[in-house]
Amino acid sequence: MITVRRALAAGVLVAAGIGLVGCTSTAESEPEESVDSGATSGVAASGTAPIVFAFVCAVGSTDRTETYTTYSAVWEDGRTDCEADRITGTEMSSQQRAAVEAADGAATLEELAATCAVRDTGPWVRTIGTAAEAHLAAGLVEYCPGHPETDHLRDAVAAWRS
Repeated sequence: MITVRRALAAGVLVAAGIGLVGCTSTAESEPEESVDSGATSGVAASGTAPIVFAFVCAVGSTDRTETYTTYSAVWEDGRTDCEADRITGTEMSSQQRAAVEAADGAATLEELAATCAVRDTGPWVRTIGTAAEAHLAAGLVEYCPGHPETDHLRDAVAAWRS
């Protein structure tokens, strides 16, 4: 009885396969004129996307690196030496543009992103002693307001300005 069921199941599968092959071998693609483009005609493609980074961070004092795609993952692992590598995007977001403007030449977008990825080092723990450091801090406050050490940075900027 089991052999008969298996034979019937195999026969059904073969028949279905033949039917599908027959359908697809004679199928023709639709001409472009039949595609409804009216639904998207009001949308203009801009060809731009916000810049997104991955973070390549040193692991201890070795030559080994670890790559992260979010700031929070880098913060969680406590990395202090990272580079920002652009992985996608063609234009700065409004937040990125504001951060670069606030940095006033003290850092590029890539440098701001890399500095935002680290913690317990650099501007996140130092006092501000120069105008360039103040500009960098202002850019970081704009670029990464969710950083765990943003409060220290804001206090350092306020102390510098007073």
